Amino acid sequence: MASPDARECSIARTLELIGEKWSLLAIRELMLGSTRFDQIVRFTGAPRDVLTARLRKLEEAEFIERNKYQDRPERYEYHLTDRGKSLLPIITVLRDWGDRNLARPEGPPMPFEHTCGEALHPTLACSACGAPIRWGEVTALPHPGSRAAAE
Repeated sequence: MASPDARECSIARTLELIGEKWSLLAIRELMLGSTRFDQIVRFTGAPRDVLTARLRKLEEAEFIERNKYQDRPERYEYHLTDRGKSLLPIITVLRDWGDRNLARPEGPPMPFEHTCGEALHPTLACSACGAPIRWGEVTALPHPGSRAAAE
């Protein structure tokens, strides 16, 4: 049970849906073009039963959709929905952070490049003024209905 003072936020809600290793790696594989269960198992290393459960949860949350491609035995392909595709910036920033902070001496395990031909290093900027977002420049405003707003 959560503390009554626990902050309610969209980060917690998002983590409820995609904040598990195998879910994020399945989304990564779908973004990289793997659409079949066996491919996703192979490239994530996920146990089959765990991956099945994660794919069901992602489908229920409308991040992915299943399309049958074979009747006997029944087999499905998985595709990202618009909601799933909207995770691209999050996955890209998470990957870039790992490349910059956790790479081995030989470099990142899977470098990415943009269609312009350069290495892909995303930046996060304010949509209103275009300034890069930096530590100490972001403030959370209290929700109008919260105790903090009433105080």
